[in-house]
Amino acid sequence: MTNKTSSIRLPLLLACLVFVLSGVLSDQRVRARDYEPITRSSSTTQQPAQPPRLEGCISCHAPIEPMHKYGTTETFTTLKDGKDAVGLTCTACHGGNPVPRKTSDDPKEIERVKREAHVRPRFPSEWTRDGKYTGANPERSNTLLARESWEFIRFVNPGDNRVAAQTCGGSACHEVESKNVARNMMSHGAMLWGAALYNNGSFPLKDARYGESYAANGEPQTLFQVPAPTAEEARINGLLSFLDPLPRFEISQPGNVLRVFERGGKRRLEVGLPDKEEEPGKPDKGLSPRGFGSNQRTDPVFLGIQKTRLMDPTLNFLGTNDHPGDYRSSGCSACHVVYANDRDPKHSEFYYSAGNLGRTETADPNMPRNESGHPIRHQFTSQIPTSQCMVCHMHPGTNMVATYLGMTWWDNESDGDRMYPAKQHNPSQAEEQRKLNRNPEGASLRGLWSNFDFLTKTGDPDFNAQLKNTQFGDSHGHGWMFRKVFKRDRTGNLLDANDNLVSPEDPEKFKKAVHLADIHLDKGMHCVDCHLRQDTHGDGNLYNEPRAAIEITCEDCHGTIRNKAKLFTSGPAAALASGSVAERRRSQNQPLEGQDLTRLRVRDADGARIPLFQRVTRDRTRKTEKGADVQLKSGDIIQNSMVVPGRWWRVPQTLDTITPGSPDYKEKSRYAKTIRKDNQTWGVLPENDSQLAHADSNMTCFSCHSSWVTSCFGCHLSMTANRKMPNRHYEGEESRNFT
Repeated sequence: MTNKTSSIRLPLLLACLVFVLSGVLSDQRVRARDYEPITRSSSTTQQPAQPPRLEGCISCHAPIEPMHKYGTTETFTTLKDGKDAVGLTCTACHGGNPVPRKTSDDPKEIERVKREAHVRPRFPSEWTRDGKYTGANPERSNTLLARESWEFIRFVNPGDNRVAAQTCGGSACHEVESKNVARNMMSHGAMLWGAALYNNGSFPLKDARYGESYAANGEPQTLFQVPAPTAEEARINGLLSFLDPLPRFEISQPGNVLRVFERGGKRRLEVGLPDKEEEPGKPDKGLSPRGFGSNQRTDPVFLGIQKTRLMDPTLNFLGTNDHPGDYRSSGCSACHVVYANDRDPKHSEFYYSAGNLGRTETADPNMPRNESGHPIRHQFTSQIPTSQCMVCHMHPGTNMVATYLGMTWWDNESDGDRMYPAKQHNPSQAEEQRKLNRNPEGASLRGLWSNFDFLTKTGDPDFNAQLKNTQFGDSHGHGWMFRKVFKRDRTGNLLDANDNLVSPEDPEKFKKAVHLADIHLDKGMHCVDCHLRQDTHGDGNLYNEPRAAIEITCEDCHGTIRNKAKLFTSGPAAALASGSVAERRRSQNQPLEGQDLTRLRVRDADGARIPLFQRVTRDRTRKTEKGADVQLKSGDIIQNSMVVPGRWWRVPQTLDTITPGSPDYKEKSRYAKTIRKDNQTWGVLPENDSQLAHADSNMTCFSCHSSWVTSCFGCHLSMTANRKMPNRHYEGEESRNFT
């Protein structure tokens, strides 16, 4: 009996010991919860309910907005029991230590709580603004996020690509989205790197080979497509097999051997040692004497990609947070947490009132209101304005969102008397270094817009009222100046909507002239109203170019000349349905390809989920957000705004624009869409679209509906061999050579 008791007691003691030790170790390792001990009583008397034990974070940050506003049944405007609408506490996302709590408002007590609760950075001197440590995004942090600890990255931004798989993607919440974002083009950037390297002869293959990605520990990593695409998938769908990290420019080899015919070059010189005897414009160290990889002759495109801010930074890193139009976070938070970048209501909607200096309007009293680099609110949202997209999608000054807003790079001349000092300014080397690190545009060295205070005022109505020949926008990513594009005749005269000349002396000329912004912007739409979940997050595939990754097309919403819209996506990246979804679509005679747009939901003003697209089932009148009555016919399609609750618009159908008698009929549209290859016959649709001059099979809608095109102004860069500048990718060290 004794032996039997002993044999039971020993494993029991060991089990208890393991249990106690695991609790101790867990408390030492995480210290992430401060639970009240559970007491068990044999009494059946019901104990009074105890108030929930709140995390210590709440003792300082109680008024802060809930990160998730909408839950399954409730909408939160404030935290409830220290949790947001989906039940997440502060440390569930940010990590840190929730045990310390503030007992008084004494500054020493607050510092004690911060030291014990907050995760500390490895490089505290780099998390500063105006010389002091701060919680704001630092300016031009470049590769800092890759060098910091995983725990600190989670603490400052749980949506960062390095940690999102465990935070946003944890518990199967947004697992698919977090994986896809880390592999999409906004993260790896291969489309621009590949185009620049191939078109300049620096890399022999047209398909991109290099892209940016980092593992959870911050080390560069190769991305693989699994399974590897077939040759047909690579050719038709633009899929890539893999993307390698970009090699250091110091080991690159010159790609364009035809440059041996360039002038200059009496003798070989050492890199970084200029010769004052050189003739202006005829450097002795031309590209001509370069052997492949010899004598430190390297490729200028690899150098430019590493150091020049044409597309930087990608979603792997924070925005540069140093100009209006540069304020954002990284990863998921780069889009879903909105920053103040643009005071134009058409670009920013209700966020415009927060200004353009990246300052916060949070209810948390701990966040300074006069410090740049903070989000407007501590809250995720899908109501993402175009001004947030513009922070990245304006590179290199003539890109898609800039043109969507009807803007392009300023020509550095128009109204120059307002943009340059009366007497030419010749900056010192130190001043050049400082200015070029903020803005790589060479003209800014002598211009007034290199001054931050001057730059922030150039987009407001008062400044624009002083200008005679141009008008500036309010977003200045990289410190660049963007001017509005207006409709003009072939001699440069401004035109109004009826093609009448607008006098250059008219003080209201810029209000009367047509601003060539996108028609969708004029109707109150934003980027996210067309580019939905897959277009923005990606689908997990590695794509070679932006076009290949797009799921939606114009025809998906507007239909074709033969059929009204089916409201299913049909772009190059539209996926085929499978399983039960495919069976349901077959039974309902629906397309097997693409996403069903009628099943998507948005929030109305009360937080209720409503369809993104709706088909009108009977003739009726509906009021717009401004109170105007709109007559709707049975069969009409309306779309609700993703950004502004209560805003909606009727989606015109292409078929109606060519049908006489329809309210949407336009003779020019009928002519353009039915003209045949004989350049004479039009008005009646042929039996076969191959007879059409502008068939959908060989011409996109925006071939004609883009009213103006951009140039390559500013993309060709000079190189300075003796200027020491930071590498903006991977290791992030400083080295000589700059473009």
